Amino acid sequence: MEHPVKPEDAQGGPLLSLVIAVLNEAENVEAVTADCLAQLAGIGPFEIVFVDDGSTDATAQVILDLARRHPEVRLVSHDRCCGKSQAVRTGVLAARAPWVGTLDGDGQNTPGDLGDMLALALAAQGRRPLVAGVRVRRDDPWPRLVATRLANGFRAAVLNDHCPDTGCGVKLFARDDFLRLPCFEGMHRFLPALFQSYGHPLINHPVTHHARLHGVSKYTNFGRAVVGVGDLLGVIWLKSRIRAPAISESRP
Repeated sequence: MEHPVKPEDAQGGPLLSLVIAVLNEAENVEAVTADCLAQLAGIGPFEIVFVDDGSTDATAQVILDLARRHPEVRLVSHDRCCGKSQAVRTGVLAARAPWVGTLDGDGQNTPGDLGDMLALALAAQGRRPLVAGVRVRRDDPWPRLVATRLANGFRAAVLNDHCPDTGCGVKLFARDDFLRLPCFEGMHRFLPALFQSYGHPLINHPVTHHARLHGVSKYTNFGRAVVGVGDLLGVIWLKSRIRAPAISESRP
């Protein structure tokens, strides 16, 4: 039977890695970093791993400047835009902590929510959970709210994943568990279904949500819908093919 990683298992390194995938967010990353440093100061050692997914603005340079001032900040870069799912995976691969929390890079999330989510994960019994943020009150334009509600309802009906807001960017999980999942573009929207298919429990946790600080979303509602249908069909197929036993090790 698996048990949650305890703080002492970090062995002197960070306990939590924040993975933040960014694409052309030069106007937002400094404020996001300041929020992370202020709101997570009491949880123990942590790092902030920004993954620049081929930005064409000054995002990477701003993050490098932040890294010079704050040892918690790291930058990993793609040579071209590979999509959010690959950017998140790149960040998890680079993470040095046993637990990983994800945030969006536009300032819409509250980093402090991850402290509560980490406490829930550490207190869980049995297999390590995925703790998924659920935006109780979203601060988004109404067309996006309507599109997301329709997409969430359709996805939940098809996959029965028990998560009312799988599109929320705030999630927390064990690094090793995430890296056992199949990787494909769009997987970040299906983490509850994938984790549960591999035998991990789901904990939904309410999180706060804000309006985007600067700039615009990199995805349109139509684009999300078109890509999402294909991804959904793929996840249905993956779930039908996954055989994931619980693994235990016996010692004399």
